Amino acid sequence: MVKEFKNFALRGNIVDLAVGVIIGGAFNKIVTSLVNDIIMPFFSIFLGRIEFSNLFFALDGKHYDTIAQAEAANVGTIKYGIFITNVIDFLIVAFTLFIFVRQINRIKNFKKNAEEENLPSTKDCPYCKTSIHIEATRCPHCTSEL
Repeated sequence: MVKEFKNFALRGNIVDLAVGVIIGGAFNKIVTSLVNDIIMPFFSIFLGRIEFSNLFFALDGKHYDTIAQAEAANVGTIKYGIFITNVIDFLIVAFTLFIFVRQINRIKNFKKNAEEENLPSTKDCPYCKTSIHIEATRCPHCTSEL
């Protein structure tokens, strides 16, 4: 059983997945910093210096200046500012992945098109040895079926 687990754990796909998760975690930190430290302060300039991470509703109906004050009073809160920030995080990650996958597909299609260009467009008739189109099913010269 240990040997079987070792073979499973060291299989190429598992190692690739682990590397992807680690890179994804590092990328997540970069995106979170981008959103929290650059994008959200930029938006707050246009929205009247609002601090998005401090936007919330207290569920007891009272007003609290900060989330920390509400949590100190043991009041439940709906932190919609943090939710907005996380949605922007997600959109940036999704857009980045979209661009990445799009570029990978473009490279694959480029290689595929290059390979198709190298394929022959004609073949020789086995009977009369005349050059004919690759998709021909009958030779136009000797009328033989191919």
